[in-house]
Amino acid sequence: MTMDLRDLYQEVILDHNKRPRNFGALEGAAQAAGHNPMCGDRVSVYVRLEDGRVAEARFTGNGCAISKASASMMTEAVTGRTPEEVQGMFSTFQDMVTGRADADDEKVGKLVVLSGVKEYPSRVKCAMLAWHALQAAIAGA
Repeated sequence: MTMDLRDLYQEVILDHNKRPRNFGALEGAAQAAGHNPMCGDRVSVYVRLEDGRVAEARFTGNGCAISKASASMMTEAVTGRTPEEVQGMFSTFQDMVTGRADADDEKVGKLVVLSGVKEYPSRVKCAMLAWHALQAAIAGA
């Protein structure tokens, strides 16, 4: 990872950790929770589907900066997308943070900045926690 990307990675994570987007419960929405027993991170993801698309996604919980930033950025990225598109983003994001695929901003947009997680394998679960909860919430919607 280049120094510029490393700096951006840190900056974006700190920003989303301090000022998470779409933070708070969503009444009447499908919901699923996730817990990482390794570090104690807990997240609940709420999703409301309308006309076959994610009309709104929100989250609550607490955890490390990476899990909070990932959840915050995820809720922004999936809004307006179909469940199939969200599944594709999930797979691409997972491949990116585990190092199985190169970062591709055409497929994951701003989430590409989280590609730096692959440098810290113990933090992959932190980055993926909200994504797994989102999958469960969409399945239950």
